[in-house]
Amino acid sequence: MAEIEIDGKRRELDLENPKLPDWVEKNVLSSGEYAYDKKLKRSVYEKELEILHLQLVKLQAHQQETGQRIIILFEGRDAAGKGGTIAAFRSYLNPRHARVVALTKPTETEQGQWYYQRYLDHFPTAGEMVLFDRSWYNRAGVEPVMGFCSEQQHQAFLEQTPAFEKLIADEGIAFFKVWLNVSQEMQIKRFHDRRHNPLKSWKLSPLDIKAIGKWGDYTDARDKMLRHTHTNHAPWTIVRSNDKRRARLNVMRHVLMQVEYDGKDSNAIGTIDANVLGHGGKFLNRLGA
Repeated sequence: MAEIEIDGKRRELDLENPKLPDWVEKNVLSSGEYAYDKKLKRSVYEKELEILHLQLVKLQAHQQETGQRIIILFEGRDAAGKGGTIAAFRSYLNPRHARVVALTKPTETEQGQWYYQRYLDHFPTAGEMVLFDRSWYNRAGVEPVMGFCSEQQHQAFLEQTPAFEKLIADEGIAFFKVWLNVSQEMQIKRFHDRRHNPLKSWKLSPLDIKAIGKWGDYTDARDKMLRHTHTNHAPWTIVRSNDKRRARLNVMRHVLMQVEYDGKDSNAIGTIDANVLGHGGKFLNRLGA
């Protein structure tokens, strides 16, 4: 049993109880000022997903021909939908040339290295796309909130990262930073689903449980991160992910729109949903997220 604050009210939450509390269940999809109260229909989602997958396959073929390199890093709170979005993104891509990087906590050797060093080892070679499931931005979120780094290390990261990412952009790598933003109620629902689904229980860690009571701390860390690291050469793309289907489609559209490749069909890619995808902290502030 835990006591948390949500919408200015103190609530009791027991993840061990198989029944989700009514205050979570009620209007959970539209919570956090989300623009929709129903998921995108599966039939619509699957049809649009297939169209976008065809474009992604064309993009990968172009990468192979030209040696183009792409990095897409996915960040967000626990249960924001990072893993599912990455899986949907690369469903029909050749896994030899579209790699997922999801690093565990640093080893003793890595702890003694330059902070960014262990990530550099996984950067793409010619013709590769690398998708980071969490990244060096651990030092902007979980590490300072959970006390895994010092305030000095946190501040140094915020100051140094724009210059580090300028090197990536100057190298000619197509670089995307995606923050998946989930509401507090939806995060709790997804945690609850994981707790009571044997196939998903491995996704729920003690750290996730601890994070439930630190929502405000994570929000402050997110906002500080955006203020310091949302730059012209490496902007943050914010994707509201209460509805995973809309989130996935809009991430794919965004990447496809930004990269040129042979056979690109802008009509097939479609348009961005401005209620779901935007850029930087101003987008979150405008939507009250």
